[in-house]
Amino acid sequence: MSARKQYDLAKTGELAPGFRLARLEGGEVSLADLLPGGPVLLVFFKVTCPVCQFTLPFLERIHAGAALPIHTVSQNDAEDTREFNTEYGITMPTLLDTEESGFPASNAYGISHVPTSFLVGIDGKISHVIEGWNKKEIESLGASVGVRVIGPNDDVPAWKAG
Repeated sequence: MSARKQYDLAKTGELAPGFRLARLEGGEVSLADLLPGGPVLLVFFKVTCPVCQFTLPFLERIHAGAALPIHTVSQNDAEDTREFNTEYGITMPTLLDTEESGFPASNAYGISHVPTSFLVGIDGKISHVIEGWNKKEIESLGASVGVRVIGPNDDVPAWKAG
């Protein structure tokens, strides 16, 4: 049995690694294609991850407010990802970074836990990284674009590891 290569997590202030990934609904997109419209949040996830299942519907609230472009990056195949998106009400554009393709984006960003989110500025630099569920950071992200992510009836923990 061989050890899996560990990559360093991309950090705030660094240039975001470029990528070209398949879109869930067809075609491909690169990071360079996404940035001209302004900052973009990249959210890496796996369909079987309980913290991803918890977190993505809250990020969907930001997406629904049309305040910040969010692209999810699934580490699963198209069929499983479609089922996940349907089950959890996810309408955010979804990119595929699969095992079959060797997880090129996940490896470039140093993903070891999901969900992990990267806010990438128009200059291509990472301005914020969120690992797992962090209530304070998710609320702050929403507030920065005028969206209340967590409502008064939402009983959510302060933190959950990915």
